[in-house]
Amino acid sequence: MDAILIDGLSFATPLLVMAVGGIICERSGVTMLALEGLQGFGAFVGAGMVVLARMSLGAESPWLVYIAMIAAMAGGLAFSLIHALLCVKFKAQQVISGVVVNTLAVALSAFLTSAANAVMTGEPTNRFLTGVSPRFTVPVLSKIPALGAFFKNMYPFEPVIIIVVLIAWYVLYRTRYGLRLRACGENPHSLDAAGVSVAMTQTSAIMICGALAGLGGIFLAYSISGNYSPNIYMGYGYLSIAALIFGNWKIVPTFAVCMFFGLAKSAGYQLCLRLELSSSYTDLFLVLPYVLTLILLVFFSKHNQPPRALGEIFDKSKR
Repeated sequence: MDAILIDGLSFATPLLVMAVGGIICERSGVTMLALEGLQGFGAFVGAGMVVLARMSLGAESPWLVYIAMIAAMAGGLAFSLIHALLCVKFKAQQVISGVVVNTLAVALSAFLTSAANAVMTGEPTNRFLTGVSPRFTVPVLSKIPALGAFFKNMYPFEPVIIIVVLIAWYVLYRTRYGLRLRACGENPHSLDAAGVSVAMTQTSAIMICGALAGLGGIFLAYSISGNYSPNIYMGYGYLSIAALIFGNWKIVPTFAVCMFFGLAKSAGYQLCLRLELSSSYTDLFLVLPYVLTLILLVFFSKHNQPPRALGEIFDKSKR
C-alpha cells in the first residue's frame, strides 16, 4: 500500500502543477492546448542546465535540482510567449496555436538536444541523461498511519509543487490580480471598461502557465524517467488538460482528479509486479489513467462550466 501511495503522489504532482497552469491560462479566456509542448521545452532547458551544471558542480551537488527547476520554469515561460504572441497579439485561432506550439516544441527540442550533445559529448543523440534526483523522508509526518506514506521517499519537486499550487490558489481566489484574471475569462469587455488591459492580463496568465508546465516537465525528466527526450511526454500534457476539465477549472477538485489518476496508474503498476506479469501487460496497465479519462468524460462532461469567454478572441470595438 505504501508503494502505491508513494508512486501515486509522484505521478500526480507534475500533472497537478501543469493542470493548475492550464487553469490560470483558461480562466483568463485563452484556450491552452499547448501544455504538452510547454512542459517538453521547459524540461529540455532544465535538463540541459543539469548536464552543464554537473560538469562544474559535480554529480552529487544538491543545487542541481534547484537549478533544473529554475531553468525549466524559465524555458517554459519563454516558449509560452509564442502562444501569447499568436493568440493575444495576432489574434490567431487558439486551438490551432496550441497544436502549432506542441509540434514546434517536439521538433525544436529534438534538434537542439542533438546539437548540444554533438558539441558536449560528440554523440548527436536526442537525449539528456539527467539521472534520478535524490529522495528524502519527512521524519515525523512519515510515521502517521496510512497517510504517512505520502511523506516517504519524496522527490524534492513534490513539496515545491505543493507550495506553488497553494500560492496559485491564493493568487487566483484572494488577490486583485486573481479577480481580474477570472473576470477576463468571464467578461473581458467589463475588465476593459474598468481600465485594465485584457492583453496584458492574458499574456501574464500564459506566461505563468508556461512556467508551471516547465516545472512539471522537469519533474518527469529528473525523477520518474531519469532522462530527457522529446518522446517521454506523449500524453501527459493532454492528461493534465483532462484533469482541469474534470475539475471544472477549479484547483481543489483538479487536485483530487490528479490524485485519482496518479493512484490508478500506481495501483496498476504494483498489480503487475505482484502478479509477476510480463512487460507487455505492464504497458497495458499504464494506460489505465487514459481509459479512466474516457470514462469520466462520458459521465461528467455535461456538468462542466468553462469560463464563458474561453476561446473567444477579444475585440475591443465590439464592447
